[in-house]
Amino acid sequence: METKFKIATTFLVIGIICFLVFYLIDSQVDENGIIQEPFFLLPIGFTSLLLSIFLFILFAVIKKK
Repeated sequence: METKFKIATTFLVIGIICFLVFYLIDSQVDENGIIQEPFFLLPIGFTSLLLSIFLFILFAVIKKK
């Protein structure tokens, strides 16, 4: 596998891991009524997935030329 596709695959794996960790960590409500959840993992996961899709398409188009 080329290095370019390894980079795109790494972003895909990071995105999937972020979603899995988000669903495995429990959300809790503290005594003040504030929810405690790892919300920061969702934007990181979506960004990683979108970036990996973009890179896969870009590298496939470049490879065909």
